[in-house]
Amino acid sequence: MMKKLILITLAAFISTACLAQNVDFRRKITVSGIAEKEVTPDIINVSISLQEYIDGKKKITIGQLEAQLEDAVKRAGIPKSDFTINNISGWNNQWQKKKNPDFLEARQYNIRLHELSRIGQVLAGIDPKGVQQTGIADYDYSKMAEIKQELKIQALLAAKEKANYLLGSIGEKLGRPIDISESGDVNVQQYQPLYANRVVHREIMINDSDIDVKPIKLSFQVQVIFEIAP
Repeated sequence: MMKKLILITLAAFISTACLAQNVDFRRKITVSGIAEKEVTPDIINVSISLQEYIDGKKKITIGQLEAQLEDAVKRAGIPKSDFTINNISGWNNQWQKKKNPDFLEARQYNIRLHELSRIGQVLAGIDPKGVQQTGIADYDYSKMAEIKQELKIQALLAAKEKANYLLGSIGEKLGRPIDISESGDVNVQQYQPLYANRVVHREIMINDSDIDVKPIKLSFQVQVIFEIAP
């Protein structure tokens, strides 16, 4: 019985010793750092829809309209690789069904621009009756990866600066970082671009020199645990 009691006491002592070894007695401070930046999009995807139509007894075909668009894109200095077809559709034009039940085809194109002002040059070279609708589909920033890396570093430095002045206010000194936690990826807040996702009158896109997209706001947050120097 005594031997069993000694063994239980010894086991309890060893467990307590192990727990004591796992407890972190270091003095610590936990702070968060935030970094933000706004960038102006330099990649703007513009959607243009062309539709065949009947001019008197003559059908203006999608091939003719597409050729005009291709030529206008070329004249505007836009690379062929930035000009693509998104969608093809067709229907019987109800308004002219009694006179001419011809099948009318429509196509939707995407043009990637780096200067939104060039869309006016493109639309000016297309038959206005064949333009069904235009609008900004989406936009992006070409150096997004570099900006994200920059923000993460700035957020970490901001956390260090905060910990420094907080500890300095009470006469303590900052030690080395113990743990760094990222709160997900960089948050991208895309403001609604002007004329985005809706029909835009061709004349506005051609003549309005103030057409532009708003900046993209990027933010990143990090949480850091620093040791307080002895």
